Amino acid sequence: MPDLSKITCIEDLRVIAQRRVPRMFYDYADSGSYTEGTYRANQADFQPIQLRQRVAINMEGRSTATTMIGQHVAMPVAIAPTGLTGMQHADGEILAARAAKKAGIPFTLSTMSICSIEDVAQHAGPGFWFQLYVMRDRDFIERLIDRAKAAGCGALVITLDLQILGQRHKDIKNGLSTPPKPTLANLINLATKPAWCLGMLGTPRRKFGNIHGHVKGVTDMSNLGAWTAGQFDPRLNWGDVEWIKNRWGGKIIIKGIMEPEDARLAVDSGADALIVSNHGGRQLDGAPSAIHALPAIVDAVGNQIEVHMDSGIRSGQDVLKAWALGARGTYIGRAFLYGLGAAGEAGVSKALEIIQKELDTTMAFCGHTQIGQVDQSILRPGTYPTA
Repeated sequence: MPDLSKITCIEDLRVIAQRRVPRMFYDYADSGSYTEGTYRANQADFQPIQLRQRVAINMEGRSTATTMIGQHVAMPVAIAPTGLTGMQHADGEILAARAAKKAGIPFTLSTMSICSIEDVAQHAGPGFWFQLYVMRDRDFIERLIDRAKAAGCGALVITLDLQILGQRHKDIKNGLSTPPKPTLANLINLATKPAWCLGMLGTPRRKFGNIHGHVKGVTDMSNLGAWTAGQFDPRLNWGDVEWIKNRWGGKIIIKGIMEPEDARLAVDSGADALIVSNHGGRQLDGAPSAIHALPAIVDAVGNQIEVHMDSGIRSGQDVLKAWALGARGTYIGRAFLYGLGAAGEAGVSKALEIIQKELDTTMAFCGHTQIGQVDQSILRPGTYPTA
């Protein structure tokens, strides 16, 4: 276990995770599609946004607490749904859910998780949300929705930007598979990751827990892989969202919105929130960064639906900038995965601690003690994107 007392930023966790996690799974998390231009822009486009420092203001009694879709959160941050989380570290989804519960923020489980809904429900807090990929097998989707409901998930996050897969070159070159294929290159790499290997040997959770054993005709990883590859539904449309909403009957969050026109359709769908997201730069390479897309969407629909965002957040300052531009919730994916890969549950807790502290202190330097007081006035004009 690395010494977390000297970890000061998310980048520190990334460096450790890269050493400890097998290459195919580290690259799966830390990559984008095609040239990775959008992937890089997501993070880089936060940097030019400048903050206005204020002085001689009472900084006591600070709080980053707020609500997301009516639920109390310790800060406007949720853990994003990420596939194969349980391959960054054994039982990864369970460990991350525990860390989120302790931090007082929501945890969102991916359809393509290693640990199942039922596994995670035993460890998650009240902020347990489930992310749904819409697949061709509608009977399976209905049962998946019902399982999420039975597990007590408080919201359903419907991802709309993965009807087809963006090409991720590193995954192809690494021969990504779950569990890893025993090729010479993979075996050599695994031999350099003894802690990861020991963790995986100690858990039975090494398959897609929400799918394996729940799909007719799928008996092993070979036919599970073939089933999954053909299941993402290119016919997905807003009518499907209405069908899912009626089946679910609870709060709905629409993920993958990058244009005002689609944001208006999300409002029309009756969703409780939308997430401005380009899937972390893993789908359409050449799309703008999420932070650049945010202001136009807030301007178009911000008073009709709760606007959240993901893609590129690596610090509490990024969270504050997104809030100032109108996001009422943010999601971290890679930031928590780096912590998980570096040190398991303790690493995720460290990542959340870093983000909360950065958010709190930056808010204070900008002259505010309550996150709800923060608006665009904390940003220096001319340095941030506008509608």
